[in-house]
Amino acid sequence: MHVRPQPMLALAALLSAMAIPALSACLFAEEPTLSEIRHPKGVAFPPVQETDITEYKAYRTAGPISLDGQLNEPSWQAATHSAPFVDLVSGKPTMHNTQIKILWDDEYLYVGFQIEEPKVRAKFLKRDAPIWQDNDIELFVAFDHTYYELEVNAHGTLYEGLFIWQNDYDKLGFEKLPEVDIRDPKIKHQAFNGVGYTQHPRGKRWAFLAWDFPGLRSKVHINGTLNRDSDTDRGWTVELALPWSGMKIPAHGDSRAIPPQEGDLWRMDFSRFNQYRQPSPARDSGGWALSHHGIWDSHIPEVFAKVTFSETNVGN
Repeated sequence: MHVRPQPMLALAALLSAMAIPALSACLFAEEPTLSEIRHPKGVAFPPVQETDITEYKAYRTAGPISLDGQLNEPSWQAATHSAPFVDLVSGKPTMHNTQIKILWDDEYLYVGFQIEEPKVRAKFLKRDAPIWQDNDIELFVAFDHTYYELEVNAHGTLYEGLFIWQNDYDKLGFEKLPEVDIRDPKIKHQAFNGVGYTQHPRGKRWAFLAWDFPGLRSKVHINGTLNRDSDTDRGWTVELALPWSGMKIPAHGDSRAIPPQEGDLWRMDFSRFNQYRQPSPARDSGGWALSHHGIWDSHIPEVFAKVTFSETNVGN
């Protein structure tokens, strides 16, 4: 027996048939690859708008800082928390919180990282090992003709590098500085053209990956247990002290005041890189930063966060 469908039932059947392909496309569409997330197409220069760059004000410390990794002196307690880190590429919120604080005095620039991490892990112990293959934090400080990179893992292992723009190297006589004289066969160096963004208008850099910041001090404190997955950790903190006296080579050719003066603005990058990512549908690039870069590359000083220095003391 053939039964003619009622009009409303026929319409429902038609809508259902139309919905199936759309639903299937939604369910079975291919997820973007990690490369597609990290390297979006059509990225202009700079990769983010000037108005999207995060700002931070750094105050002077009112008392001494004892470097123990815990950020518990009155000046640290009074220092301003930064905004939470966001995804390096998209600028969207991240699954764990990360924030920084900055202080300074006549001798040091102090940077503190507060890292939420339920399972604190690290394996590299040798200085300048590839600790970005762990979960690490990174600090970049931009100068007029160079920039400095520092990475730290939860073991407290350091990785450092100094990058000098090749167009400025000869022009400003960097070869006269023995520590970065590329004519000296003992000075390890290599050409560098960025990571994800290889068309920077300033061109290539000379990378000195054996260069160590003179007088750098650092300390890590773990709020939990390192490399023990049977418990849940709160995370870890990193305390850094960069002496102004150690900036002679990075600041070569600069006109900036060191130590800085009231209202001076520097460009710095603060980030963390993870071997885990937030599950889909989040487009987690695996890298998070205070100010996002729009592409998978930490070597773009034009998108570093803006840090303004204040002579006001905090922590009295």
